[in-house]
Amino acid sequence: MSGHSKFANIKHKKEKNDAAKGKIFTIIGREIAVAVKEGGPDPANNFKLATVIAKAKANNMPNDTIERGIKKAAGDAGNVNYEFVTYEGYGPNGIAIIVDALTDNKNRTAANVRSAFTKGQGNVGTPGCVSFMFDKKGLIVIDKEECELESDDLMMTALDAGAEDFSEEEDCYEIYTAPDDFEPVRQAIEEAGIPMLSAEVTMLPQNYVELTDEDAIKNLQRTLDLLNEDDDVQAVYHNWDE
Repeated sequence: MSGHSKFANIKHKKEKNDAAKGKIFTIIGREIAVAVKEGGPDPANNFKLATVIAKAKANNMPNDTIERGIKKAAGDAGNVNYEFVTYEGYGPNGIAIIVDALTDNKNRTAANVRSAFTKGQGNVGTPGCVSFMFDKKGLIVIDKEECELESDDLMMTALDAGAEDFSEEEDCYEIYTAPDDFEPVRQAIEEAGIPMLSAEVTMLPQNYVELTDEDAIKNLQRTLDLLNEDDDVQAVYHNWDE
């Protein structure tokens, strides 16, 4: 899985910044609301909700906040009108970008996403235009300093639970799964008492693209910043080799 750690580490830095702004809790709160509406308030019978709860815990959302969010969503289930929508497009020099959004106004979100691409000298494409360059995978990241297990023991715990791959990086361990196997592997890690730095189903680029032109880098960063600042945007994936 060489190269994936670069994506993961960059994403962790972004998520820490988001947490500082409080945006990540807003993102997760919306995801909880949608998951409860679609499958009910019991995570044991609602895979999507269980996945969102795992993401919430990995981002240090307090348990009482999670529980309040579930109860509120259960009470307001009929009023939840958020929709998931995905946009695909190109940044400077053909950098592939995927944007996942959760919105109550698709026209507003589409306009904002298109504006972010345009301001960075890129353009929104048709569905599927870049997603074939990514693999959908479960990714669990564990901080070495917080893990009491030896590397081999952690690897066997993950593989026995159904993980596809295990990688030891400089400061963390990374566990990769097929999307359908993510929750059983995450549960096994949680039951083993191992704290997770990150746990989610994500999009991993198959290859990375380098940018050397300063204007292209500046424009791409502008697009990514605008997207990440948008309250409707849940996640942004790209294949830029930062």
